[in-house]
Amino acid sequence: MATLFLIVIYLSFISLGIPDSMLGAAWPVMHLDIRAPFGAAGTLSLIASVGTILSSLASGTLLNKLGTGLVTLISCCLTAGALLGFAFVPSLTWLAVLAIPLGIGAGAVDSGLNHYVASNYKAHHMSWLHCFWGVGATTGPIIMAYYMGTESSWRGGYQAVAIIQMVLVVILLFTLPLWKKVASIQQEAKQREKQTQSTSELHTTDSTSDNDPSSDAPATKMNLLRIPGVNFTLLTFLFYCGAEATVGLWGASFFVGARGVTPEMAAGWVSLYFAGITLGRLITGFLTLRMSNRKLILIGQLTAVAGGILLLMPLPPVLLMSGLILIGIGFAPIFPGLLHETPARFGEKNAARLMGYQLAMAYVGITILPPLFGLIAAYVHVGWFPFVVLAYILLMLLFAERVNQKLRHA
Repeated sequence: MATLFLIVIYLSFISLGIPDSMLGAAWPVMHLDIRAPFGAAGTLSLIASVGTILSSLASGTLLNKLGTGLVTLISCCLTAGALLGFAFVPSLTWLAVLAIPLGIGAGAVDSGLNHYVASNYKAHHMSWLHCFWGVGATTGPIIMAYYMGTESSWRGGYQAVAIIQMVLVVILLFTLPLWKKVASIQQEAKQREKQTQSTSELHTTDSTSDNDPSSDAPATKMNLLRIPGVNFTLLTFLFYCGAEATVGLWGASFFVGARGVTPEMAAGWVSLYFAGITLGRLITGFLTLRMSNRKLILIGQLTAVAGGILLLMPLPPVLLMSGLILIGIGFAPIFPGLLHETPARFGEKNAARLMGYQLAMAYVGITILPPLFGLIAAYVHVGWFPFVVLAYILLMLLFAERVNQKLRHA
């Protein structure tokens, strides 16, 4: 039952990923139809992200009162309604209003499902969970590219995705009684597994073997920001998620505005970026059985740097697509790997609070960094896209390495 129930969870994360990539794919055509400024996509992203941050901060209370199943159901209803509204908006003002429930719904689903999987399933399921977010994020631009080639244009794309979300709402409604039951079964299985382990060393995974001893430190009420490496970890999350969101939101506009690619083709190329994230996370789930998270994170960061450098080169547009794909593949192990490293680096008893801090900083990155590039694109030129993305990636790499240095000397 627990394994089959994962399908419902994965479907929920697919639904979370689809709208994340739709706006960026549609925007080159969409902003002209509704007579919106080119840089307004950044404003919409900011509004949605604020809603996401607020719902994430409130998710702990909501999950305790309502349970993960009901929170996920309500959140999917919000996103389905918002996406349906996107299909009929007459102006930017209505898009801004609808971005609020879209962000609120997304934040609650993200926090709730991450917590549920971390509490009830093994580590490799975290990589696969985020892989299925990539499935949704890859599907969104494909759907949008198809409809932009028809008379329905981007409005038809949003209608199609709204219908998909409504189908998921029906599935969640019928599976609502299973959430607590499956969680109880998984917790009992965990207890039995712990009882069969002969020594405390068996509790340590491959990703914790080289961590500093403070990972077993007792829980305290101290300021978590004073723990060595925490500040740099939060900055790593900020620049990773900011870079990922910036590529997804503005990649199509860069190819259309700076490289002369058609909007339909640009949307398809952005879908390949998300496909790189998806495939990479699928593979990462297996690689975690052989390699430490730290190695996978570093390999991913260096791969993303290589992709960013490719985008800077004066290559034909088709070859530039490979840079976009490399960035996606490189991003694949970073976010789930950093989340999974949290208890190993900073202690099991600090992990719950710190996980919330990290997700909040991730959403801050999504909130401020894509709109920041939107300003650059509006007032300078969209051709600055590769420089800004590469700068975000290099800052992420710098801060991630500073965390490792701090922990080695702690």
